[in-house]
Amino acid sequence: MISVILAGGKGLRLWPESRRSRPKQLCKFVDNRSMLDHTIDRLINLGSRRIIIITSDDLKPSIQALVQQRPDGGCIDILSEPVGKNTAPAVGMALARCLDEALDDVLGIFPADHHILDNRAFEESIRRAVKAAQQGCVVTIGITPSRPETGYGYIEKTKWEIASLDNVYQVNSFCEKPDLNIAQAYLNSGSHMWNAGIYIAKGGTLLEEFARHLPEIYENIIKGLEGYISSYENLPEISLDYGIAEKSDRMAVVPADFGWCDLGSWNALEELYEVDKDNNVVCGEDAIPLDSRNCVIKQCDKSIVLFGVDRLLVVETDDVIFIADRNRAQEVRTVVDTLYQLNRHDLL
Repeated sequence: MISVILAGGKGLRLWPESRRSRPKQLCKFVDNRSMLDHTIDRLINLGSRRIIIITSDDLKPSIQALVQQRPDGGCIDILSEPVGKNTAPAVGMALARCLDEALDDVLGIFPADHHILDNRAFEESIRRAVKAAQQGCVVTIGITPSRPETGYGYIEKTKWEIASLDNVYQVNSFCEKPDLNIAQAYLNSGSHMWNAGIYIAKGGTLLEEFARHLPEIYENIIKGLEGYISSYENLPEISLDYGIAEKSDRMAVVPADFGWCDLGSWNALEELYEVDKDNNVVCGEDAIPLDSRNCVIKQCDKSIVLFGVDRLLVVETDDVIFIADRNRAQEVRTVVDTLYQLNRHDLL
């Protein structure tokens, strides 16, 4: 399998740890290794013979430095977008790069900024997806939901398995991020799963789907990589979800449960770290919550002591101390927008 890692995101909801020069995928939340390093490790262990990282022009030097420090860096290509165009054009770039060599190979499309707790279960799910891809399906991974989550999109599976493949189902629909009542109904249904944004398909199958559903991108893919990049600014800005997955009649889903975490906001740290007896989450070696409950703390250099507070978010970096209502963790990107309007580019 050729693995394509999408690593151009900004991670605005994880400010101030995630910054313009060091977005979420380059941050070290677990084992003092970046999320991108963890993603590469998983895919190498899975047996990927080649990895293509798609990033932005401004992040390319940082990612090159990361790859050069890896002993397996020789099997990793780095391609960069001159301008962000969402995931469908990014995947088109990988197809343009592999046009003459990988149409019969299986391509796996993976976000760079997700965390996996059970790597063995992850590998089993991907191998199941590869088998379905070899039969001409475009396969996605559906995460078995553990709660009525309103921050994720959902996939609804049918009751029919793909012929000769166990636990691989036809997709009935893709669902937008729901409100709480609908999310609870999805959880109760047993047929809805979180959309992890992972796609597995043969290169030729993906190319056919681009030709059918996104012809304006397809016409540039077949020019090859140089021609594709030269036309990049004129490509539509559209996700692979909207552009292909929601329209294709080849979609299949593998239900999975491998401890997946999107780490889309600071509240997600409770999925990576044990909570204490007062339901506090502490990332760092010198944070002391006293008579405090339900707080999230990311400590760096300074000692952090909380006293008598509830549901606070406290994040310390080398140049910023950020304190917020934990209930508003999903709104952190609005802080970034305001700082931009205030011309505080030193904090971005």
